Order: sequence, then C-alpha cells, then structure tokens
Amino acid sequence: MNKTMIDILACPIDKNYPLELYEIKEKNNVVSEGVLFCSKCSRFYPIIEEIPIMLPDELRNKVQEMEFLKNNKKDLPEKITTMANPWHL
Repeated sequence: MNKTMIDILACPIDKNYPLELYEIKEKNNVVSEGVLFCSKCSRFYPIIEEIPIMLPDELRNKVQEMEFLKNNKKDLPEKITTMANPWHL
C-alpha cells in the first residue's frame, strides 16, 4: 500500500477518518506489511502483501488474521493485539 493512500482511506464500518497506520515492513514509501486502525470502533485492518484488507467483519478471514496478529505481535501496539475488533489475541 502506498503511504499516500492513508489520506483517502476511511473505516468501512463507521466511516471514521483518518485511520492510524502501523508499519511493519516498508520500502520506498510502500507498506508491504502493517495495520490500519480505526480509533472510533477499535477495528484493525491488516496490510498483507501491500494490500489493505478492509472487509466487513462477516467477510474477514479469522484464521488468516489471527495468524497475522500472532506473527507480528512484537511489532504492533497492545491496543491492536489484545483489544482490537473484530478479534484479538
């Protein structure tokens, strides 16, 4: 995800803007792994292979996202790993 996209993205659930960006892997202004976080509804949206996955809760892949959280626990803030919606560690 190009970092400039943060200027146009809003939470698909509550339309909150702006979202918080937490980078795990970044190169040349492109985030290949990270998280977008909505401070209003406390939802996280993973960025995997440069793609922000911003789906409604019922369409999200819980297994994939739980694995993502486990693999990146040390690089993400506690509010995402232990308290975020729709699931957390």
